[in-house]
Amino acid sequence: MEDNHGKDRAEIYSQRVRAGKRTYFFDVKSTRSNDYYLTITESRRRYKDDGYFYEKHKIFLYKEDFNKFMTALQETVGHVKEELMPEYDFDQYENNNHEEATTTQEAPAPAPAHATTSADEELKWD
Repeated sequence: MEDNHGKDRAEIYSQRVRAGKRTYFFDVKSTRSNDYYLTITESRRRYKDDGYFYEKHKIFLYKEDFNKFMTALQETVGHVKEELMPEYDFDQYENNNHEEATTTQEAPAPAPAHATTSADEELKWD
């Protein structure tokens, strides 16, 4: 079995959000043991001496952290909207930059109930 550090892992589900000069990708991926995790990638097109390149920043979000992450994100966004910028019309951007979600290929087999992810496996993910 060839080890290529997960670079060929099919995305189970992907959604792209264009936001000005940035594009955000929300991708569901699977581990070798058919467990699922989310990657959130910020991509920005930048110029360097020999041409354009994409600068990327990626966050890996594991299922056990979904609820904590969503709670913190909602509370933080709520604080900005309600406490720091209550007069700002955030709805003006509602449908301008959002693209429909797309699914890719087939979903892998369901994970066994006893499946776990080792620290070594986490280091090999893309």
